[in-house]
Amino acid sequence: MRRLDGVSALITGASSGIGRGLARVFLREGGRVFLTARGEGRLRQTADELEAAHPGRIGFAASDVGDPDSAEGMTRTALTRFPDLSVLVNNASILGVRAPIIEQDPRVWEDTLRINTASLLYVTKPLLPAFLEQETASIINVSSTVGRIGKPNWGPYAVSKFGLEGFTQTLAAELKNTGVRVNSVNPGATRTPMRAAAYPAEDPLTLPTPEEIAEVFVHLASPDAAGVTGQALNARDYLRTG
Repeated sequence: MRRLDGVSALITGASSGIGRGLARVFLREGGRVFLTARGEGRLRQTADELEAAHPGRIGFAASDVGDPDSAEGMTRTALTRFPDLSVLVNNASILGVRAPIIEQDPRVWEDTLRINTASLLYVTKPLLPAFLEQETASIINVSSTVGRIGKPNWGPYAVSKFGLEGFTQTLAAELKNTGVRVNSVNPGATRTPMRAAAYPAEDPLTLPTPEEIAEVFVHLASPDAAGVTGQALNARDYLRTG
């Protein structure tokens, strides 16, 4: 039996990078996945690719998770496609602008926090009633190293991920007496388009792929992680110790 047999997961930011890699691994482990991202063309291409390899186990809908109406409509579609949905991976994020705070454009700042942090509420809240009806459910919020230790020139992205950590801790505490567990995962440096944009001089082949850092996500999505909640995990640490 595969670890995610019978598990249905919603993954945001799923058309590329970590989201797409996690979808592939979740499917390999027997799960079903509902994909969402803003760009419908690339999202459809990813969904078609995965559907060809795993027929009947894919759903998708384009949405702007930083818009509450768009996010709520997408969650309704996801629950219609997979009524037993019990895993949410809040992965969608944008880089913003890497520059000193004194140079930050307020509009870019607000957009980064809207997509990276406000979206956590917009996607998670409408799913909570369904998750609370499940015997067990898992919310996994994708964090960052700079969301735990601030670094120069990472202003809006770092602040948005610090907010994600606070959201994780708060929601985990609120749900501690339920079957819904809430954790954050820092993937570390990973071979993704966002990483390449942040570090254009870096050789991406020196970095692990999203599939290679997926183990902690599979564990948190599986029944094996029952009781694990309110934790701030590092994907690479988990791989070394797990």
